Amino acid sequence: MSHKIIIRKAIKQDCPQIIELVKELAIYEKAPNEVTVSLEHFVESGFGLNPVWWAFVATIDETIVGFALYYIRFSTWKGQRMYLEDILVTNEHRGKGIGKLLFDALIEDGKEKKFNAICWQVLDWNEPAINFYKKYNATFDGEWLNASLPLTC
Repeated sequence: MSHKIIIRKAIKQDCPQIIELVKELAIYEKAPNEVTVSLEHFVESGFGLNPVWWAFVATIDETIVGFALYYIRFSTWKGQRMYLEDILVTNEHRGKGIGKLLFDALIEDGKEKKFNAICWQVLDWNEPAINFYKKYNATFDGEWLNASLPLTC
C-alpha cells in the first residue's frame, strides 16, 4: 500500500515531532548530547512574536518523516540568503525522494522571497548528503573554517 507524501510549511503543533527528528539527526552526526534547546524555546523561536526560523515538513499519514529548517542569513556582500540549518529524512523513509521534495520546496520558497542563494554546511564525511547536494550542482567551499563562541547567561 502506497501512502502519500505531503510537503507543507511547519506549524506550531509540529514542533515536538521536529525536535525528535533533530535528536535523530544529532545521533547520525555523532553528537547526541549537543541538542540542548528546550521545546519551549524552539516553539517561541519559530512561532513567537518574532520568528527566526521557518521549516517545511514531509508527512506520511500525518506523521512527520522529514523536515527542512532554515533562517535568513544576511551577507554584507550578497544580501539576504536562505541558510539551511537542518534537513533530515528518517532512516526508514530515505531513498523515496522525500529529501528532493523538501529541497525543492526550499528552492521555491527562496525564489518567492527573493533570496539570492541557499547556503548550508555538510560534514565532510557525510557522503550521502554530499552526493545529494551534488545533484543540484552545489558548490563546496573548503577555504572557510567554522567558528563559534558560546555565550553564557
